[in-house]
Amino acid sequence: MKLEKNSMLLYAVTDRRWLQGASLSEKVEEALSAGITFLQLREKELPYEEFLKEAIALKKLAALYHVPFVVNDDIDIALQSGADGVHVGQSDIKGRDIRRLLGTDRILGISAGTVVEAIAAEAAGADYIGVGAVFPTGTKNDADYVPHDELQRICKSVSIPVVAIGGITEQNIPALKGSGIDGVAVVSAIFEKENIKNAVADLLSLSEEMVKE
Repeated sequence: MKLEKNSMLLYAVTDRRWLQGASLSEKVEEALSAGITFLQLREKELPYEEFLKEAIALKKLAALYHVPFVVNDDIDIALQSGADGVHVGQSDIKGRDIRRLLGTDRILGISAGTVVEAIAAEAAGADYIGVGAVFPTGTKNDADYVPHDELQRICKSVSIPVVAIGGITEQNIPALKGSGIDGVAVVSAIFEKENIKNAVADLLSLSEEMVKE
């Protein structure tokens, strides 16, 4: 699948902590029908077979809405499920040719927190870069925080799309205007909300305004 720049606008990352009795597929379909533009399945603890089953189910859903779908970290799950690609970290590209393993027809996203890492990611064959955390967040330590000026430098250093992640909410998206990013990646700002449809609509509107020059 060819990556379109505008698919970065509202990038949703799954987290089953907020399922509240629903299935992950149900929550994801709510987000897809509301208008998310990209979907990443992130699982750190599921056994292989359950992880693969979930990936296959979400790939089918994403395809129905013509939304790119990638798997976090696990190349094998991405390939076996027919996912559109994979998102990996900096440690994953050291000493490994992820692009060769993935093939040329799938999307490769790579995380970066500095200009040096962003340039390395593009050289490794990334189709887009995920930069974060752009705001302080409980899931990242202070060392992972990327200030606004560094985010601007990262965007200027590469020719591929950049999506920001980490601590992003409806309240702080406007602060990212002028950074050069192509969209925002969010987790709780969608999946912890009682009304996912409204949350996505609000986030989309804010993101569209934020990326305008």
